[in-house]
Amino acid sequence: MEKELISVQNMIYEIRGQKVMLDHDLAVLYEVEVKTLNRAVKRNIERFPDDFMFQSTDEEWNNLKNQIGASSLRYHFGTAKMVEKIRYNPYAFTEQGIAMLSGLLNSKIAINVNIQIMRAFIKLRNYIFSNESLNEQIIELRKLLLLYIDKNDKKVNDIIIALNNLLEKPKETKTIGFKSGS
Repeated sequence: MEKELISVQNMIYEIRGQKVMLDHDLAVLYEVEVKTLNRAVKRNIERFPDDFMFQSTDEEWNNLKNQIGASSLRYHFGTAKMVEKIRYNPYAFTEQGIAMLSGLLNSKIAINVNIQIMRAFIKLRNYIFSNESLNEQIIELRKLLLLYIDKNDKKVNDIIIALNNLLEKPKETKTIGFKSGS
């Protein structure tokens, strides 16, 4: 089961600041064709507002393809031919959209897959929240560093002025005594 959870976690991407899964990955998990999944969604489109499901833009899809690489796409979507067959930008489903899908795809496979997906989202959320203190520590260190720079900026500036003074041409001094060679 842990292996299945990791596999599902690898299918969660970030688009528009939201954790989502793509229609192709969901179709593979639910063991249905992508067009079957999308047809079921379109028949029940009122269940899928924009914060539950949206179609990725050309730029988002290209960025995602570059981010995860062709080999990962082949792993997730099957063969290279299948990747080439994707003629539209995939639909992205948020956690709530995937939960809504569970009501549409009511097979035993769909139920088991939805349980795995929900566990993956929960694990991901727990991981993010557990690292909250780490983020706070980084923010605190940044503040301390800026404070240190601010306090020591004058000292650093004084050193730079002193070095610049040393590099400047020395001032001419008056000669004391006799000049030779006149």
